[in-house]
Amino acid sequence: MDSHGRDGRRVVGAVVGTGIGPLLLAATGDGLVNVVFHATDAVRDKALARLAERLGTEPVESPGSPLLTEAIRQVEAYFAGERRVFELPLDWSLISGFNREVLRELAAGVPFGAVVGYGDLARRVGQPRAAQAVGVAMGSNPLPIVVPCHRVVESDGGIGGFGGGLETKRHLLALEGVLPEPLF
Repeated sequence: MDSHGRDGRRVVGAVVGTGIGPLLLAATGDGLVNVVFHATDAVRDKALARLAERLGTEPVESPGSPLLTEAIRQVEAYFAGERRVFELPLDWSLISGFNREVLRELAAGVPFGAVVGYGDLARRVGQPRAAQAVGVAMGSNPLPIVVPCHRVVESDGGIGGFGGGLETKRHLLALEGVLPEPLF
């Protein structure tokens, strides 16, 4: 099942189970467009409705899409510790301007197992005083995990915030070897 928006873009979505709970993956013909944490039925439905509004279409679950099949495979391999880099086309249409610039730098320049401070990331995009704006960009990331906003931390060593919840961020950083595995 799929749907075409006002601009003719096909949008498909699927939920995949992970070590941090269900994730909604949504894609257009241009690439993966959205990843949503804690994708219970209610969260999934709300996220799909919001995506439909923004893209001018009615996304529906369609795990048979080749792009979604590959995205699911790569996400599962990441959580199994078998993948460090996502090799998926990304559709950046849900984000623009400074936020897109910061997220593209994050995706390209902060590898698996590494972290970067908000201020450091601001400097990397030529805006050294924009650490708070980098935090806003992380909070608006439509592609968490694939565009690894969990790798952005506070300069004083604090973990920082995270849209998926701090336990989720800790789990992802432990998976990448940045933090020790939780004891319980």
